[in-house]
Amino acid sequence: MHCLRPCAPVPGARRFINSVVPPPLQQAHRGGAVRNAAFRFLPFRYVSTEAFLDRLLKERMLGSAENPADSPAHAAVPPDKVEHFSLMLKVPDQPEDAKVLRVAIIGAPNSGKSTLTNQLLGKKLFAASQKVHTTRSRALGVITEDNTQIILLDTPGLTTPSKAKSGGVGGCLRQVDSRRLDFEVLKCLALNAGIPAVLVLNKVDLLKGKPLLLDITAELTEGVVNGKRLKVRSLVKPLQKDTSEKQLEKTSGLPNKEMQNPGNQLLTGLSGEQLRALKSRKGWSHFKDVFMMCATDGEDVQTLKSYLMAEAKPGPWQYHSAVLTDQSPEDICTNAIREKLLEYLPQEVPYTVTQHIELWRETADNKLDIAVKLHVRKDSHMKMVIGPGGQLIARIAREAGLDLTNAFMCEVRLKISATLKN
Repeated sequence: MHCLRPCAPVPGARRFINSVVPPPLQQAHRGGAVRNAAFRFLPFRYVSTEAFLDRLLKERMLGSAENPADSPAHAAVPPDKVEHFSLMLKVPDQPEDAKVLRVAIIGAPNSGKSTLTNQLLGKKLFAASQKVHTTRSRALGVITEDNTQIILLDTPGLTTPSKAKSGGVGGCLRQVDSRRLDFEVLKCLALNAGIPAVLVLNKVDLLKGKPLLLDITAELTEGVVNGKRLKVRSLVKPLQKDTSEKQLEKTSGLPNKEMQNPGNQLLTGLSGEQLRALKSRKGWSHFKDVFMMCATDGEDVQTLKSYLMAEAKPGPWQYHSAVLTDQSPEDICTNAIREKLLEYLPQEVPYTVTQHIELWRETADNKLDIAVKLHVRKDSHMKMVIGPGGQLIARIAREAGLDLTNAFMCEVRLKISATLKN
């Protein structure tokens, strides 16, 4: 799971029509963002638990959400570094009624933050793998539709220096605990309690039943969403309702007044008492909403995207509408290759490989030729990188090349070679 946090205060939800559809989503529906499917665009707190989970747990095979069908075909990152830099400096072409929302996607390492960012963008611009530390630095993704701009901040997984140091070798793979929020995530939430936070649970279709999903939701939210207690325990253990309610009260942790921050001022740190209290907590009781997403359903991604669009507030855009990311074309290339290295190489091997771009040339027929040299530390690693008969390095070049073709919207001919480090 990962926490999705708007980086600017968002006023509380207003009254909603028919006690079902909230005003932001009514507006999105009127604007054409939600068509013939108002129900599926509702976050957790606006519908009954039973009805919401019935929808989520149906087996739906609608195709991968990595490339939604409604993503603009013309959207592309300029393959030329100078052109991209110029675009970043270009004056935003915003309308008079411009709206903006800044969102930080935070979470534990290997919790799917970059995958979610790619899904929201409709393009694979950020490296995503099953190993930790795939994302090494913060980068922006920009969604601009009609009069609204959403700025997504994709961040490295929140972790401690000691965990980060050990995670690259022995701890390459990490199972994210689905029953409690990572302590570093809780600290971040506590330090920014004045900023609205949304919880996103991904791959909920892999769970084997509604009771388990209800249980997890109750624990991660401490039974409270948008200031209201969730009545989910009665669906799970109807004979132990009183006991469950007492348990939720006990695990609520710090009183609201200790974590709330009047005036939305950022706290500079937490006291020892607050840190000790946080360590005893499994969840956060101040989430504004909870979104549950199936791994195979692009509709759930559109649900979240439409919600963010509706939550945007009047304000100036930060970027021109043609900007998709602040990553340079070269960074997108090296990250695409790094993703494949992490995916196909074992243990510490991918973390020791460095890259050098030897050729970057646009041709007259709108093709992009790229040549990258991989520098490998050991001869034993070299054999792994090359693979039997050169098959693995060819596969990495082929798959990374396809990702780059999608990002730059032109044919990319990527060649990768490897050499031992001196």
